Amino acid sequence: MTAYPRRPHILAPAAAAALLGLTLAAAPDARAAPERAGPAGAPAPRSETNGTVPMADAEVSERGGRATVEGATGPEHWAPVTPEKWDFPGSEVVLTEAGTDPGPPRRPYEYAVLTAGPRFGEVRIDAEVRIDEPVEVDNRDVVVLFGYRSPTEFYYAHLSQDNTIYPHNGIFKVDGADRERIDDQWDGEVGAPPAITDAEYHPVSVRHDPRSGRIAVFVDGAKRPLMTAKDRTFDSGRVGFGSFDNYGRLRALKVTGRPA
Repeated sequence: MTAYPRRPHILAPAAAAALLGLTLAAAPDARAAPERAGPAGAPAPRSETNGTVPMADAEVSERGGRATVEGATGPEHWAPVTPEKWDFPGSEVVLTEAGTDPGPPRRPYEYAVLTAGPRFGEVRIDAEVRIDEPVEVDNRDVVVLFGYRSPTEFYYAHLSQDNTIYPHNGIFKVDGADRERIDDQWDGEVGAPPAITDAEYHPVSVRHDPRSGRIAVFVDGAKRPLMTAKDRTFDSGRVGFGSFDNYGRLRALKVTGRPA
């Protein structure tokens, strides 16, 4: 895997250390919301016992109240908004073309929800992502979804090479209305340093602790988060991958956390 330089950060060391030291635990007062299907079908059932459950190319394991999903790159493990825009060639999940505007509220156009494994409360999402749109397109992006409950209720991390306008390169919430920017780095004019500026794969880690509301996004193996936020709107949900209005791909996905 290509080694990438650490990116600059804009968190104060004390704040970053506090964030990195948080204990990711399930919310004791988590809402008992019903399971909602992804945009193209119902989530796959999960094991109710400890152990490992093979699911074609995916492996779902549960131990000590925690669950892990790995290797989920087959089409049977994803529910895309528009299935014909996706390809699953083996080790990658590929959005092959930009989506179309779904209409209000304003939100990412095209994504696929991971249906393998449980709906997560506290969660950590690790993957390598790539933007396939040419680098000449300044607003190119991919998005990582989490806390997904319905097509109009979820969080997403927007990873872009542009950080100069409101909808780019930040952490967002869709809650029955146009996406709302919630990251700490946006100052009204500029946000965190651009997450991806080339056509290479980049390791990304998204972490969400619903009990405290803390969210952190790490890029390129950095020890300090590129983006942070605090919001307690959604305490559980599924994860997903896509783009607001561009296209790209994902590989080496590992999701760990506490089942909701």
